[in-house]
Amino acid sequence: MGKFRLAVFNTQPPHLYFGGVERRIIETTKRLQTQADITVYSGTKAGFKKPMDINGVTFVPCYSTDKLFPLDNWFFNRSLSKKARAIDADVYEAHAVSGYGHLNALNKQGIKRPFVHTIHGVLADEYEQARENGYQSFRSRIANYFMHRLAKLEGETAKNAKLIVTISKYSLEKIENHYGVDAAKVRIVPNGVDPEKFKPLEDQEAIKRQFGLGNEPCVLFVGSLIPRKGLPFLVEAAEKIVKKYSGTKFVIVGEGPLKNQLLSNLETANLSGNFKFLGNVKEDMLTALYNCADVFALPSIQEGQGIVLLEAQASARPVVAFDVGGVNEAVRNGETGLLVKRGSSEELADALLKLLSDKALREKMGANGRRFVTENFTWDICAQKMLNVYREALAI
Repeated sequence: MGKFRLAVFNTQPPHLYFGGVERRIIETTKRLQTQADITVYSGTKAGFKKPMDINGVTFVPCYSTDKLFPLDNWFFNRSLSKKARAIDADVYEAHAVSGYGHLNALNKQGIKRPFVHTIHGVLADEYEQARENGYQSFRSRIANYFMHRLAKLEGETAKNAKLIVTISKYSLEKIENHYGVDAAKVRIVPNGVDPEKFKPLEDQEAIKRQFGLGNEPCVLFVGSLIPRKGLPFLVEAAEKIVKKYSGTKFVIVGEGPLKNQLLSNLETANLSGNFKFLGNVKEDMLTALYNCADVFALPSIQEGQGIVLLEAQASARPVVAFDVGGVNEAVRNGETGLLVKRGSSEELADALLKLLSDKALREKMGANGRRFVTENFTWDICAQKMLNVYREALAI
């Protein structure tokens, strides 16, 4: 089969954002250049104003705002709907709710082209989980309102798409339950990791000193500072951990709206000196930071899979996480890490302490984790599976 034309839609420009969705787009598209002519359409966010080529893939800006995600997303989809005829491809792929405008326009204009809808974390599931968390601030209630609206759009797009791709068995189940979609048109293609980038490095102590961490125990978190990532649980767990290992450093990589609240909580708990916030970091720095960690922690209360869990394990680091969503598909409990009850700061602390106090166990789980990830979760595997999906969509 010769080359086909693929158009990919995502509100966030993948080359300027560092979330899991954006990383997947960058990593898979650059591996499929010999099979497809690929154009990625994204919103005019983070200064993205002019088309450019990156790794042989063309990136094209479509007007959006750059203020608030639901508003950005609406304007981006409006731009796509106006350009439906101009965006000429053999197959289209939209991530989450980033392409419903294009699909709607195609249907209205009677243009029959295969449309693949890739769903990462199921928004309806995220909305349901957020509602179960009890008291919410005014800001959280507003965010949940928009999430509810976006979940409806995600469900409509899923029903109208030719094929659906999702990242885990858990997400497949939630797509069926919330969106009433026939499982026969859903394909599971997990996220991946580049094991040549994320790998164990020698001399952990020297890397720790480079980041000003000394020789103290180090717990690493990587992710957005948003409610579903569960960082308040890590703060609560830290209170117990520092009683045994007072110098423990908790390194937080990422940005988000909860940062000020977290800083306030840490000051109240007298833990400010134990936490180091680094904000967003470049990939080469991130690979070094994984090697600083004795343990990687992801206290998410809802997670479709978790690319950071794969990166940590590829770096031969044991992980601790809540047993939620698709996490137990990305981590082998008791072999590559420890999974504990959702929302239990006590169990989270105990699991972290178990690993911090046992170097041999950390090394064993780290080695198991790297082997597990390199055999099952690489971007090469992900790209090949996506190629199969595109070809299937074209043949239907």
